[in-house]
Amino acid sequence: MSGPDLLHVNGIELCVETFGSPDDPALLLLGGASASMDWWQSEFCERLADGGRFVIRYDPRDTGESTSAPAGAPDYTADDMLADIVALLDALELERAHIVGVSMGGGMAQWVALEHPDRVATLTLISTSPGPDDDLPPMTDRLQKLFSDPPPPPDWSDRDAATDYIVEEHRPYAGSLGFDEDVVRAIATTVVGRARDLAAAGNHWQLEGSGGPLRPRLGSIAVPTLVIHGTDDPMFPLGHGEALAREIPDARLVTIEGMGHEYPPRAVWDQVITELLRHTA
Repeated sequence: MSGPDLLHVNGIELCVETFGSPDDPALLLLGGASASMDWWQSEFCERLADGGRFVIRYDPRDTGESTSAPAGAPDYTADDMLADIVALLDALELERAHIVGVSMGGGMAQWVALEHPDRVATLTLISTSPGPDDDLPPMTDRLQKLFSDPPPPPDWSDRDAATDYIVEEHRPYAGSLGFDEDVVRAIATTVVGRARDLAAAGNHWQLEGSGGPLRPRLGSIAVPTLVIHGTDDPMFPLGHGEALAREIPDARLVTIEGMGHEYPPRAVWDQVITELLRHTA
């Protein structure tokens, strides 16, 4: 394991950590909205590295130890965050990488595969979507109520309150595999301890981009694609993963029984890591 290190990328600082040998094929992990790299658990990364991959995780802008804008006033766009990905590959002197994205990171991964196909060895899309559309199943009523009436944010300077808030924020997204509160609390504690500005992570929800919808372009994705989707995803029900697998040429869908809208939980690591290593071989 190397790092974490602060790299100067695209005019900002990104905090980056790597696992394994840089001589092995690179595997870049892209996380969800407002999420630091900590949600890609170290042991998960180490197991991929043990399988012969050079694994890279990083804090996107406004998370962890990377450059932060004022909370509620992002000084960048979604396009800037996308450009950060390619600039990070440049900074690491990587011609291309296997790209793995979860949730918002899955949307970003689709964009990289469309705009910079020469930089993408393979694509893996986890718990994500081709974008909202009338023919795709809506989020569950429970989650819709949460989005329409979210709980008030905590005093972010109160570490215990902030940790509790993050734990409860993640609970509704779990599937029937269950919510592992001990694991989520351990990650949340790390997140709270590392962040330059916890409140700034909410900036991701305010971003606007100019790229237009991705779904009409999915047929142009020409890199080998794996779609991993939980049967119990309350935000992007399984139909979103099925649409990705259907509309990206030759994509392969792996459904994970009982997984919700989440990073693969430890209970399914054996299955997910096996699939990732097979896909990126």
